[in-house]
This record gives sequence, structure tokens and C-alpha cells, in this order.
Amino acid sequence: MSGDEFDYYGGIEGGATHSKMVLIRSDGKVAGWSEGPCTNQWLIGLEECLKRISAMTVDVKQKAGVEASKPLKALGMSLSGGDETESQRQLKEGIKTGYVDLTSHTYVAGDTFGALATALSNGGIVLIAGTGSNCQLINPDNSAFRCGGWGHLIGDESSAYWISHKALKTYFDKEDNLVDCPYDTAAVKDIMCSYFEIKDRPELLNFLYAKFEKAKIAGMCKELAKCAMETKDPLCLHIFEEAGKLLARHVIALGPKMDKKILEGDGGLHVVCVGSVWKSWPLLEPGFVAVMSEGGPKLGISEVTLMELLVSGAVGAASLAARDIDFDLPIDYKANAKIFFNKKLA
Repeated sequence: MSGDEFDYYGGIEGGATHSKMVLIRSDGKVAGWSEGPCTNQWLIGLEECLKRISAMTVDVKQKAGVEASKPLKALGMSLSGGDETESQRQLKEGIKTGYVDLTSHTYVAGDTFGALATALSNGGIVLIAGTGSNCQLINPDNSAFRCGGWGHLIGDESSAYWISHKALKTYFDKEDNLVDCPYDTAAVKDIMCSYFEIKDRPELLNFLYAKFEKAKIAGMCKELAKCAMETKDPLCLHIFEEAGKLLARHVIALGPKMDKKILEGDGGLHVVCVGSVWKSWPLLEPGFVAVMSEGGPKLGISEVTLMELLVSGAVGAASLAARDIDFDLPIDYKANAKIFFNKKLA
């Protein structure tokens, strides 16, 4: 079969900061990759989102040697901010009417769906902790239940934004004598001043209002993690431990909705962990294990296995798009993810 005789399936993993696209042939071979900026339509608007999706698709087609005018057989998009039914409809309609050469079929889901479909074939949990956070349970029958993912004003617990905000808030409250803190806040102040290139608290207001960018605030998390790992600063360690507890609480919250089948296999409950915050797992582990050990067995969770993706969740998004038109795209799940933590809880 020549290259021109293959059907092509596209998948996009779209985050609040950057996005990635894969092009997969109908025989399962990856034909190409492309990258782009944020594709969360709630942050950038529908029209800009569509333009960025189109640009990534044009780019990946060119890299794969596929004619620009040849529509993909199906395009799957697993997007930050893509959970809501109306936004999904708008994206599909926008592609259908404004980008006719893009794809013959469009599938849209939230950012958790592609990640899970990349690592597991029969259900589990996706726990995202990146710029924002979200937790999604998908049962073997495709029933889905969610905890979190409501954005930085309502939720985003344990995300990079939340961790940065928690550190800043703790420091500000102590300085104001509003809320006492048993930890020294000097390290957080130093990180704040260095990261934002300011000298004192009033100068931060510019970044909280006129120049507010969620990703900019979230970026301070990396410096807090570095401080916690290298200097063992008690406040930084405490904040990451609290983040670990909240990540576990997301999983526990979905316990009553879990199909028992996903608890019975080797490794028990599998959680696909996505996002840069997981790079600080040693800092999150104490809090996560404490909450899972206490609450998990009460829900029948006797073992938990944490996995990290080795490839982008765009692969799962392409697979979901194919399934949506009744085609099983060959996916090598074992090559797509690896286990980084396992613990028996009972």
C-alpha cells in the first residue's frame, strides 16, 4: 500500500500553555508531529482556537508529505476547556464551515480523555496537574465522571498555578498579620522577587492585574520546587505536601463512581499522571500516600499504580476520533506509558 492509499487520523493534545498534534496512518504508524500554542478557546476565543488548530494541521500534513487539500479521515481534539458540550459543538461547526479541507470528521473532548486513551484501553483515571488541574474517571463502558478542572478562580487545586498562588498568599497573609504561618516565608519572598524581577510586594500587583497571565504565575512553581528539593525549605515542602494530599482527594472523590472492574486487574487502580507538577513527585508523595492510604481501602481501592505518558496524549485523541467512526486505530499501549509508582493500600 502506497502512502497515498492510507487514511490519516489526527490527534491534538491542547493545553492552556502549549499544544501538540500527531498524524497517524491507518496502519498505526506515526506520520508526523507538529506543535502550537494554547488551544483553550475560553482563554483565546473560538476563532483564534480554530486558526491554531488549522495551522498545526497544515504543518503536520506538510511534514508527512500529505496533500494540504486532502482532509484527514478523522481529527480528535483533547483540549483544555473542551469538556463543555456547547464549546464542542462550536469547534466542530467552526471546522465544518470554515476549514473544509481539514478533516472529514471531528471529535472533541476534554484534556483528560486523550491522555487516558494513550495509556490504557479499558478505563482508569487521568489526573492532570500542569498549569491547571483536572481529574477524570472513565469506566470501561465509557461513562465519565469528573472532579476539578474548574479553572484558577474556582479550582485548579494542586496545579502549578495553585502552588504558586498558595505560596504567594501565605507570604502576603503573614506579612499583613492576617493569618499566622508557622514557617519562615523568607525563601518564598526571595523566589517571588527573583522570578518576577521585583523588589517588594506592591510591584507584584502589576502581574496580578494589568499583566496577569495564568501561565506566568504558574511558572513560579518550578522555582518553588527547586527550592524545596535543594534547600528543604519547610514552607515549600509543606505546600507541595498539601498539593499531594489534594491530588489524592481528587481520586478519592471519584471512588463511588468507579466500576469495580478497573480495580481488579494487576496494579489495581491505574492513574495516568499528566503535567509538569508531577516532575516534583518526591515532594508530592508524602501527602498523596497519606490520603490514599486512609481513604482508598474504604472505597475498595486496595492498590494504586501511577503512570506517566511517554508520548503525547495527542495519540489517544487520534484513537478516540477513529473509534468515533468505528475504526480501531492500532495503538501500542505498552510503548506509550510507564509506571513510576505503585503501592498496596490494604
